[in-house]
Amino acid sequence: MIDRRTLLAGTAALGAAAAQGFSAEALAQSGLKLGPEAAFSFDALRSRAQAMAAAPYNPPPRPRPDVLERIDYDAHGKIRYKTDLALWANGPSPWPVTFFHLGRFFQKPVRMHVVSRAQGRDPRAREIIYDESYFDMPKDSPAHALPEGAGFAGFRFQEARAGFPGPKGTPLDWRSNDWVAFLGASYFRAIGELYQYGLSARGLAIDPAVPTGPEEFPDFTHVYLETPAADAKSVVVCALLDSPSVAGAFRFVMTRGTSVTIGVEKSLFIRKDIQRFGIAPLTSMYWYSENKKATAVDWRPEVHDSDGLAIWTGAGERAWRPLNNPPRTIASSFVDNNPRGFGLMQRDRVFGHYMDGVFYEKRPSLWIEPVGAWGKGAVQLIEIPTDDEIHDNIVAMWVPEQPVKAGQRYDYAYTMSWMADEPYPPPLARVVSTRMGNGGQPGTVRPRGVRKFMVEFLGDALKNVPFGAKPDVILSASRGTFSYVFTEAVPNDVPGHWRAQFDLTVQGDEPVEMRAFLRLGDKVLSETWLYQYHPFG
Repeated sequence: MIDRRTLLAGTAALGAAAAQGFSAEALAQSGLKLGPEAAFSFDALRSRAQAMAAAPYNPPPRPRPDVLERIDYDAHGKIRYKTDLALWANGPSPWPVTFFHLGRFFQKPVRMHVVSRAQGRDPRAREIIYDESYFDMPKDSPAHALPEGAGFAGFRFQEARAGFPGPKGTPLDWRSNDWVAFLGASYFRAIGELYQYGLSARGLAIDPAVPTGPEEFPDFTHVYLETPAADAKSVVVCALLDSPSVAGAFRFVMTRGTSVTIGVEKSLFIRKDIQRFGIAPLTSMYWYSENKKATAVDWRPEVHDSDGLAIWTGAGERAWRPLNNPPRTIASSFVDNNPRGFGLMQRDRVFGHYMDGVFYEKRPSLWIEPVGAWGKGAVQLIEIPTDDEIHDNIVAMWVPEQPVKAGQRYDYAYTMSWMADEPYPPPLARVVSTRMGNGGQPGTVRPRGVRKFMVEFLGDALKNVPFGAKPDVILSASRGTFSYVFTEAVPNDVPGHWRAQFDLTVQGDEPVEMRAFLRLGDKVLSETWLYQYHPFG
């Protein structure tokens, strides 16, 4: 229910907005407090970021940190935004917006704005002012002690008011279903075509896993929600990013179809030198899979949001790197020039491989497709040890080759596809499983220091291998020697399903970088399998 005083305040604000030429239809939500209007454009936001980068960094305020610390995980979960007060709950946008509350883990407020364009006028923005009446919360919630106008932690787009078809073809209730969410620092995520959240993306990664100091997490400090038309196919969000090292302006064009597509345009202005400058960073969780699992560490066969990194190089090679839970933090670089795409994928879609009710088999894959030439650099993969599924321990991103120095400007554009699979799957057979065991042959004493690998490939390119012929597995490693190398069709009567088997003998405990692909004559049949083997990890 909306109390009478809030309703009157909202009505007065709408009347004032209409008198100033601000679209009353665009602000059809009743009960939201709005600040004064101001001109808005993405170009102006970009200029604002550039000016900020030339000045000392001012961290965003934290209203009553003592109170925010008391809004722990349980207390935060009991605070729910009232959907009747959603931005655009009654139009014109097909996708209403609800907001997240501040708490212990989200202490920096994000200033939210709604942007509208009255007929014959340039776009105008008005800030949406926080009020605790927007939220249902227990009477004893610590949130009641926050000051007036404390701010929001983030926002999310609800499903279309007309009802987006769900996984069973029935319309989804917009009040209880959302499809993209921004919450914490510059983190955001979207559901894929299997209607499940999983991995996250970030606006920017600064110095993750560098030995000289802690990682820096930039913040989206101001968000601008552009009011779409009733028949719009996409919605536009602009954001201002700030941190001790960078200020930036972002523009997101989000499209809700069977999957979710987000076009990103960003301009970044550097305040301080940066060692590892991560463009289009992706963050996920990988605990274990069929690759390797400690005995009885958990009852489930596999636990991960993503199981591998897919890369499409500028030269056209398709590669697959299974993820690791390494014995120590490891950063791997895959050098490239003008990459065609990369992403963290969840390829294993079999429920029986997880046996869990949290739907790991439905977690989305996220593919990054560069727009324009990105030049020389590397897709970098950072893997951090974890002993539980609660930690995001995987980062993948593009890192430019040249050092990033104070005073520089960087402009990037790319498309993000949140799907079940890659948007451009290769015609080659793909890696579907990587398994390891003790080396040597059954019935013999297994030699120490020898590891057996079984890599499975599946795809149309392997369906027409002539009877009696076997593809060759082309192997290489940074060190060690191979033995017992052969290929065979997997004996499960699935066309195009082959596996390569080989033993690796290696001394010492340093990681081994490995490559393998299948070939018949001079014809490549599979993508390239890349693997980092930790002999005693």
